[in-house]
Amino acid sequence: MAKICIVGSGFSGLSSACYLSKAGHEVHVFEKNLSIGGRARQFETENGYKFDMGPSWYWMPNVFENFFKDFNVAVEDLYDLKLLDPSFDIVFPENEKISIPENFEKLCELFEGIEAGSSKKLLEFLDEAAYKYKIGMEKLIYSPGISILEFLDLEVIKGVFKLQVFTKFSTHVRKYFSNPKLIALMEFPILFLGAMPNNTPALYSLMNFAALKLGTWYPIGGFIKVIEAMESIAKIYKTQFHLNSAIEKIQIESGKVQSLLVNGKQISCDVVIASADYHHIETKLIDAKYRNYSDKYWENRFLAPSCLIFYIGINTRIENINHHTLFFDEDLDQHAKDIYEQKRWPKKPLFYVCCPSRTDVDVAPIGHENLFLLMPIATNLEEDEELKESYFNLMVLRIKKQFGINIKNHLEYKKSYCVKDFKMDYNSFKGNAYGLANTLNQTAIFKPKIINKKVKNLFYTGQLTVPGPGVPPSIISGKIVANQVLKTLK
Repeated sequence: MAKICIVGSGFSGLSSACYLSKAGHEVHVFEKNLSIGGRARQFETENGYKFDMGPSWYWMPNVFENFFKDFNVAVEDLYDLKLLDPSFDIVFPENEKISIPENFEKLCELFEGIEAGSSKKLLEFLDEAAYKYKIGMEKLIYSPGISILEFLDLEVIKGVFKLQVFTKFSTHVRKYFSNPKLIALMEFPILFLGAMPNNTPALYSLMNFAALKLGTWYPIGGFIKVIEAMESIAKIYKTQFHLNSAIEKIQIESGKVQSLLVNGKQISCDVVIASADYHHIETKLIDAKYRNYSDKYWENRFLAPSCLIFYIGINTRIENINHHTLFFDEDLDQHAKDIYEQKRWPKKPLFYVCCPSRTDVDVAPIGHENLFLLMPIATNLEEDEELKESYFNLMVLRIKKQFGINIKNHLEYKKSYCVKDFKMDYNSFKGNAYGLANTLNQTAIFKPKIINKKVKNLFYTGQLTVPGPGVPPSIISGKIVANQVLKTLK
């Protein structure tokens, strides 16, 4: 039995903890904050609002199901999962809003009403995307990204062109659709993958399959319920959690981690898994001679966005708002250019509103609304309260235009969260919210490695390594690294 220390308690760290403790090892999880969950933490206000701090889109339900199945439990035994209908709304210019129905036949009717012949094109598009999802989410995503030999799979080799790794996402979408609204609908997930659609492989149309065919779900109580479910499994197998326990140093001797320095105390260990920010681990916690990557390497990485977030509680209900609303009433390309090319605060931003109180009565007092406003922004931006307030006012005006209510007149709670907070709470590299962008040269074997090449018992997991950003990939990342550790310990 080995003593395994995991740094960080986000989805990847919890996933690793579950697999390794189930395998019989002594597992300790160290979390710098006062509660577990990483970006998926939740906080509650004195006046009765419960806010998920990060993830709010529950996609790819099979990934969650498969994870819990590995521990002989079912999702329905752990939390109540609701399928949203509509899946989400999109607001376009001129105050036009379309709702994306959960029912696929109704979705086809919606497409056909926007662009003649597009329902047939949608079926063709999603048939291709289904293949990518099958290969990508059942095979490629579980590869540890250590060697090109991992991809010498007959089905993968046969389908390499069908996967469209070398085709631009923007080109792929426009092959099927010409209406700007449908293009925006198909391209919106790319905004959170971290690159312009013309720099993202068409492989990622698998995200469209996940969104439009597998549905958008919500765990009643919020994403914290998934965290609590994973924590409960880890504890069944005797994982020990240590909160308010920031790692000060990873002590390495003779090419092997010997101990962690935690709150001034030395904690011995046989294996360390870094589920915290990869760049922080490399630049702050281990000596330079043991690093996998140089400063130059990190500066050349292409990061997914950061975010400006507002957690809002209001003392009234909003007419006609659904759980998820995307405000695409400005130009998507221009906002993406501001993030990825100009790296500046956007002039005419898109943003997203989550209103979980439409689905979940427990996240706000009766008759009130819980709102989560999120605007993707470039990483490492300078911020101040006046600037953030100007963007809040902009969002308020556009919400009023769409829903007929000035939420500032009903504010009971308001808290902002931005680049400095991501750095403070998660030691996030340049304050990123979503990890590395999913560009071609940052996919699979081109991502930072899960193994330290100079320290034989130091491993990495999470959104800066394979398979990439997002909740399902992070859960899978934890499994990948746990399997690698188990191989090493044999």
